[in-house]
Amino acid sequence: MIQSQTRLNVADNSGARELMCIRIIGTSNRRYAHIGDIIVAVIKEAMPNSPLEKSEVIRAVIVRTCKELKRNNGMKIRYDDNAAVIINKEGNPKGTRIFGAIAQELRELNFTKIVSLAPEVL
Repeated sequence: MIQSQTRLNVADNSGARELMCIRIIGTSNRRYAHIGDIIVAVIKEAMPNSPLEKSEVIRAVIVRTCKELKRNNGMKIRYDDNAAVIINKEGNPKGTRIFGAIAQELRELNFTKIVSLAPEVL
């Protein structure tokens, strides 16, 4: 469960290392975001000489959460960290590689480019 002020790792090679969630896109009064939700975030830590700068406001999609995800078949999936992938306005990732496993629910939410770049889909 990701809410405002939550810090997330970046799961791609776009140049940012850590994000802080500002807002959840979609509804006006939703408190928590889950896997597959789009958030507005600010970059808290960035690599030197990268196109993304510290304190830049960007959009990202959540790919991993510490809170477990329940599936219809009864399976629960839980990750070790909260992570997001930086996207542009069209929903395509800014980076060219994705690090770590992601959930297959992203395929159903039309983030097929992120799914195709990921090394492991659970």
